[in-house]
Amino acid sequence: MQFILGSGSPRRLELLAQMGVVPDAVQAPDIDETPEKAELPRPYCGRMAREKVAAVPAGPQDIVLCADTTVALGRRILGKPSDVMEAEAFLRMLSGRRHKVITAVAVKKGDKIWERDVQSFVKMKSLSELEIKAYLASNDWQGKAGGYGIQGPAGAMIPWISGSFTGIVGLPLAETANLLVAAGYPLHRGTI
Repeated sequence: MQFILGSGSPRRLELLAQMGVVPDAVQAPDIDETPEKAELPRPYCGRMAREKVAAVPAGPQDIVLCADTTVALGRRILGKPSDVMEAEAFLRMLSGRRHKVITAVAVKKGDKIWERDVQSFVKMKSLSELEIKAYLASNDWQGKAGGYGIQGPAGAMIPWISGSFTGIVGLPLAETANLLVAAGYPLHRGTI
């Protein structure tokens, strides 16, 4: 049995390490992450996690974990910005508003898939021009849903959350632990 993390996210590796979990392999799946016409954020996020886990080649006894994090402003999906202009547009949309961060997790072993999503609410303070420009210049927005990462410099822009901090970062640990145990991963080996 191998445990495969189907993600190129260093944040997910760090979060798994917090639980004492080190993957045997890391294979980022290459899928089309384009939302379907009129697709809502939560179903989109779940579909992405399922498609990612299905795209990772694995043996019948291997356990594969994939996740997708989506920032939703109402019905609008704010994915990873393609460039600094899109990142700036996202920050301006989120400035002074509450939004939702959804992380869907899918775990596969053989033909069986366990899945769960976690929704958290985040309030971003009203950003000044200086704060927007400084954050964009940090390049911390790159590769992050909604154009920001709460665990980095953008944390200073977030006065309030309701939900799972690790879910906002990209992998809700309590729910992920439950999925791994359900799939037969020896998460608690060596404990009394």
